[in-house]
Amino acid sequence: MLAGFAALLFLSACSREPAEKEPTVPVQVVAVEQTTLQHTVVSDAVLFPLQQSAITPKISAPVKTFYVKRGSRVHQGELLAVLENRDLAAAAQDTKGTYDQAQAAYETTTAADLPQEIQKAQLDAKAAKQMFEAQQKIYDSRQELFQQGAMPRKELDQAGVDLTNARNQYEIAQKHLDALMAIGKQQTLKSAAGQLESAKGKYLGAEAALGYSEIRSPIDGVITDRPLYPGEMAAAGTPLLTVMDISQVIARAHIPQPEAALLKVGDKATITAPGEDKPVEGSITVVSPALDPNSTTVEVWVQAKNPGQRLKPGTSVQLSMLAQTVPNALIIPAAGLLTAQDGSTSVMVVGADNRAHQKSVRVGIRQGDQVQIVEGVQAGDRLVASGAYGLPDNVKIKAESQDEK
Repeated sequence: MLAGFAALLFLSACSREPAEKEPTVPVQVVAVEQTTLQHTVVSDAVLFPLQQSAITPKISAPVKTFYVKRGSRVHQGELLAVLENRDLAAAAQDTKGTYDQAQAAYETTTAADLPQEIQKAQLDAKAAKQMFEAQQKIYDSRQELFQQGAMPRKELDQAGVDLTNARNQYEIAQKHLDALMAIGKQQTLKSAAGQLESAKGKYLGAEAALGYSEIRSPIDGVITDRPLYPGEMAAAGTPLLTVMDISQVIARAHIPQPEAALLKVGDKATITAPGEDKPVEGSITVVSPALDPNSTTVEVWVQAKNPGQRLKPGTSVQLSMLAQTVPNALIIPAAGLLTAQDGSTSVMVVGADNRAHQKSVRVGIRQGDQVQIVEGVQAGDRLVASGAYGLPDNVKIKAESQDEK
């Protein structure tokens, strides 16, 4: 009887033991921190020079002389090369002579020929007027004598004919003077001026063609390409020299639209190039207002100084652009954030009872392995940082620090 009772007690104790020992899950626990969070957009980019000019001659001619070579530093307006130009110099000299002749002819026309012709017409008109007035007096005198019967009719008629001729001569001389003053002077001056302008245009064209044989730099920079040697033919429209201004460089990157929307001109950035120990500081100068139709990304330019010209155009670099700074941001490790299939986010908060309680949160900036929480937790809250995935709600946990793990 006693043995059976003891066996019953043993079986009862065995049946209660699993219910009393609740499983405890070891997890890593961290506290929600409050700090200044900087959202940095990172992207690959390619370096370009600040300015670049592929100098192409406008005429085809052999290269007479080069004054620079690859690596030469040049300044704006500096003479870099001269093409064969003896025929152009001769043409310029010829047209200059024609221009000088036209200029002398214009001065002669305006200062001597035209005034002399006008003066002659004025004198002719004045003489014709005086003759007309004299004949008028003679006619009036004879008419008075005729009326008194002291002169025959024949002499009065002759005086009338002479008066008519004198009037006609005066009118002709006056019309010639008026026409010369109104039309002749204008047309003569216009003709002389036209000949002068034509000669001047030809002379300037010849001078310009001669100037095309002198190749000058349009910018300050460094010669990066010189494909020809002296004596070889330079073809019009084909680059003869390439000048780059690499005192500063521009890194061009293609950024996804959501991240590009956070960037603006003037934001700080750094350029990390292969072989360089320290990143080079710069700033954003261009955020394209349109998407690239091929990649649907936004082109962003970062400009930076290039001391020592160590950064070479064409190099692939990495850009880090500071898009946003959030003071007093609440951050947690990215491993502690749970994302459901519907996109909702939550964390496992460690309660005072050492149990993990699932709580919904709203996420802000994601930066590396840190995530900003804008709603759902407070600074100092303890969260499950590692091992939260698949952890049941309200499960009992054992907190481990990183050192213990």
